[in-house]
Amino acid sequence: MNNNDVLRRLRYTFNYNDKQMIALFSSAGASVSREQVSQWLKKDNDADFVLCQDVELATFLNGLINEKRGKKEGPQAIPEKRLTNNIVLTKLKIALNLKAEDLIALLDSVDFRLNKPELSAFSRKVDHKHYRECKDQVLRNLLQAIDKKYHVARTGKIEKNNPQSKPTNNNQSSYKGKSKDKETWIEGARPNASAVYVNPSSGKKSKENSSRKVLKLKPEDIYKQSNK
Repeated sequence: MNNNDVLRRLRYTFNYNDKQMIALFSSAGASVSREQVSQWLKKDNDADFVLCQDVELATFLNGLINEKRGKKEGPQAIPEKRLTNNIVLTKLKIALNLKAEDLIALLDSVDFRLNKPELSAFSRKVDHKHYRECKDQVLRNLLQAIDKKYHVARTGKIEKNNPQSKPTNNNQSSYKGKSKDKETWIEGARPNASAVYVNPSSGKKSKENSSRKVLKLKPEDIYKQSNK
């Protein structure tokens, strides 16, 4: 496993944002930028990917120990310039306060079997006759088991305007608005009624017609007109 993969997995497990990642490095005595963190977390085939060096991952793990176990007074631990899987395993064991039985149980939870003498061999000094190198398979399964047990879930987004307000059905509200407009249109007689031309003098003519006098002829007047 490369250092970047370990860094990515731990960031995902504990749901650390960039600010928290920077704080972990700072806790262990190193100053890193947001850009550096972003580059270390890129995929290996990304153009902006930058390899995380041993001393940088060791510093992050020291900061993880401070964050999980509490920062001790006095000088901070010096990060290793050369990092091995055995050292990574030991630092994770310290950070999560795990005993040998806990580590064995964690690995067993992901169907990876390891006995106590084998685990103890990982903690031996390199020149010890019972020293055993921690292979990538062991560390990979351990990180998977840690994620399974300690994973920190992301929190849901809270509504900004009114967090305590009940969720509304936007589709239903929109539908009601359209229905209201439709009802108003039906009650308004006909569409575009305001565009229908109205003769402004029509009311005046109607009034004049209603008040016009009717000429009434007498029978003898009609007779006189016919004899002429």
